[in-house]
Amino acid sequence: MDSNLKNTKLSKLIDLKKLERVNKPIEAANGLPNECYTKEDYLAFEREKVFFNKWTVIGVGSSIPNVGDTIPYNLLGIPLIILRGKDMEIRVFHNVCSHRGFKLIDKPCNLKNVIRCPYHSWSYDYKGNLVATPHIGGLNVHHSEKFNKNKSSLKKIKTKIWMDIIFVNINSNEIEFDDYIKPLEERWSKFIKKDDQNLIVHSKDFGYFNLDVKSNWKFAIENYCESYHLPTIHPELNKVSNINDHYHIQGLPNRFAGQGSKKYDQPMKGNKKFNTFPNWDKDWLKNSEYVALFPNVMIGLHIDHFYVFWLEPIAINKTIEHMHMYYIGNDSANGEDLKELRKQNARFWKDVMIEDISAIEGMQDGRNSPVYNGGNFSPVMDQPTHQFHKWVAENLI
Repeated sequence: MDSNLKNTKLSKLIDLKKLERVNKPIEAANGLPNECYTKEDYLAFEREKVFFNKWTVIGVGSSIPNVGDTIPYNLLGIPLIILRGKDMEIRVFHNVCSHRGFKLIDKPCNLKNVIRCPYHSWSYDYKGNLVATPHIGGLNVHHSEKFNKNKSSLKKIKTKIWMDIIFVNINSNEIEFDDYIKPLEERWSKFIKKDDQNLIVHSKDFGYFNLDVKSNWKFAIENYCESYHLPTIHPELNKVSNINDHYHIQGLPNRFAGQGSKKYDQPMKGNKKFNTFPNWDKDWLKNSEYVALFPNVMIGLHIDHFYVFWLEPIAINKTIEHMHMYYIGNDSANGEDLKELRKQNARFWKDVMIEDISAIEGMQDGRNSPVYNGGNFSPVMDQPTHQFHKWVAENLI
């Protein structure tokens, strides 16, 4: 889209001068204007410029462990299919038949050999190739010289799996994923090596929960980036790891931000504890890091477990939060000896996330105030959150 035309459309929704103030130095900056959290028309603009243009998370690979497992997913109105093929590779397609535009998959299922359209039974293999066109040439005539199957495959979406997280780039115009994730991998090289990524195992018993939140998706990211709210929102957590035990994380290029803690203690029950990453630097044994990878996934990295907390935007003021828990090795992730410990750990994180809901829903309610100017930032405490605001504003204009 031509930049002048794009900004003309945006200016009908938001005063562009308000967005420009986001990019000022933090001492003088305002946050994103109210319209970015309250206007449905704005969400359609953001859908294109943020969720379709960037590497966006739509799930985790462990949700489809078997060949033929498939999940339909709706990304702000765009129907998608997430499918595990016979080669165990995960692929994502637009969820629409090339014949008459019928939605192919309506609910999670395990397919048997093909993706079959319920309308006229046109069928596709797990790589998206059109392989069957029943009666296309008349009754019991399943081929036609006038029709080229090769031109009617499913439309595949650019997809990458990293740490079991499924990333898609709908518009195929973002940089290659390996370049996109490189700054974060380099940062975390003191904790985990490339091969260590293969050690994480999704917990089957206490490995997943979701939360319905009455707020815009951005508030969850903003809140996750900072530790400023610990004393008020997480008083019990603050007793164990308070503000002074935390440090800022600001990933450059501007793709992620968050916080780290110097006070992480492994959960234990008697003499039992989870396995640990084998290459974790001994100088960082007490460190944990909490990074929001823009736009919509939050990650928690600890010496003995890893979590993926990703956001499903539903409406301008409604979000589903999905939490997945991982451990190092199957005996930690699913062994009977550590079941109670997994239960306690999952309960701890769920309680923390539920506490955060009060904060982000409160910000959503407050954004209905016509006198709110996007807010101000603490020059000391809000640097990662300001970075996220700037990232959104820059991608809009």
